[in-house]
Amino acid sequence: MSLVLEQVEKSYLQPDGLRLPVLQIPEFRLQAGEQVALVGQSGGGKTTLLNVIAGITTPDRGRVIVDGVDIARLPETKRDRFRAQKIGFVFQTFNLLKAFTALENVLLGMTFSGRAANQPLAEQLLDKVGLSHRLHHRPGRMSVGEQQRVAVARALANRPKLLLADEPTANVDIGNQETILKLIREACTENNVSLLLVTHTPDIANRFTRIEKLSEFNRVLR
Repeated sequence: MSLVLEQVEKSYLQPDGLRLPVLQIPEFRLQAGEQVALVGQSGGGKTTLLNVIAGITTPDRGRVIVDGVDIARLPETKRDRFRAQKIGFVFQTFNLLKAFTALENVLLGMTFSGRAANQPLAEQLLDKVGLSHRLHHRPGRMSVGEQQRVAVARALANRPKLLLADEPTANVDIGNQETILKLIREACTENNVSLLLVTHTPDIANRFTRIEKLSEFNRVLR
């Protein structure tokens, strides 16, 4: 799956009635199966960019073409369905449902796409991230690193074509950072999934062949 951004702009209305520009991106491209680290400082628009790509937030103008579809032009319900079927998202804060077990969190992620839940696949994914012994544990009984691994399994549950990762190692200890990064990259390589990983940590970014700095193509930051 390829990703193309063309003339994308996003701003937010402030209490004083003025608009605050956040994104002004002439062009950005990600090829099918490519893995890219996107580097930027906190408050620089990284999360807003991922939300625009995922269709969670709509741009003020511009084209966001994912797998040949300009999702910026889709109505909300169709964007939601497209995202569930084509895009995986690993959030910095995990976004796991606390009342549900690790297995149930992954199964619920599958149902959002309209497909039937596939328990064998969910169990396989959790085993792959080293959590076969935690299938029936709720997030409150798991470590931070284990919760992030559940989030990775959930993001891969629908076999997405594009995986967006928002600071996926920021809330885990140094010992787990390498594990999480390796899990994400290997899973994307095995399944030919395009990966856009956002980080503000040079050590994480330097593991990638292609590193992009948001400040270099987001004109708002210049």
